[in-house]
Amino acid sequence: MRTTRVHVDLPLARGAHVALPEDAANHLVRVLRMREGDACVLFNGDGHDYPATLTVANKRGVEADVGAPVTVDNESPLRIALVQGIARGEKMDWILQKATELGVASVHPVHSDRSEVKLEGERAAKRLAHWQSVVVSGCEQSGRARVPAVSAAQALDALLTGALPSTHRFLLDPEARDSIATMAPLQSDCVLAVGPEGGWSARDRQALHAAGFVGLRLGPRILRTETAGIAAIAALQSRFGDLG
Repeated sequence: MRTTRVHVDLPLARGAHVALPEDAANHLVRVLRMREGDACVLFNGDGHDYPATLTVANKRGVEADVGAPVTVDNESPLRIALVQGIARGEKMDWILQKATELGVASVHPVHSDRSEVKLEGERAAKRLAHWQSVVVSGCEQSGRARVPAVSAAQALDALLTGALPSTHRFLLDPEARDSIATMAPLQSDCVLAVGPEGGWSARDRQALHAAGFVGLRLGPRILRTETAGIAAIAALQSRFGDLG
C-alpha cells in the first residue's frame, strides 16, 4: 500500500511534534479519511522525507509525531529551467504538473507578444500561489523532496535582462536546424524556452537569440505549447538526465 506524502511548510526534525497547516490537515482528514495512529510521510522541500504518525486527527486540527529523516535522491543531474509562455487555464496547470514530474528545477512564466493571457496585480499573485500549489502536488505524486521554484509572471524582455540560471539556453523553434538528437552534450543545466499558444513572434525570437538562446526543433510536426515543452523536457532528460 502506498504511503501518503504531504508537503508542509514547516521545519521538520526527528522527534518533533507538529501541528499541520490547514490545507494539509484537510487533505488528510476530510479527503483521505485518515485517523489517529495512521502513518504518512511529510516533506518540506529540504531533500528529505519524514515518516510521521498522526496523534490528533479531527475537525479542530491534525497533529503528528515526526520520525527520522530519509534522504531522497531522485533529482535529475540535468537541472532544467523552463521558461514557459503563459498558457490558458488548465493547460498551464498541466504543463507545471508534468514538468515537475519530469524533474525540472524551476519554472519562469512569461508574457510574450502572442500571449493570450495577461496577469497583473492581485490576479497575478493569486495565479502564482495556485501554480506553486500545482507544483507541490506534482512533488507529492512523483516522490520529489525538492520543490521546483516558480517565478512570478513577467514580461519576456524583463526575464531576459535579469539573471538566468544557465548559459546553456535553448528555445523551441520548428524552423530551427538543430534538434535534441544532434545538439552538443550538456553537463549539468540548461534553460528551455517554450512559447505560448500562438508561438514566439519574430520579435520574441530576436530577443531570445540576442540573449544567447539557440533554436531547437522537435521533429516534423507542430506541437501545441502544452505538448512541446513536456516532449522536449522528456527528450532532454532521456539524453542527458535520468530518464532511460
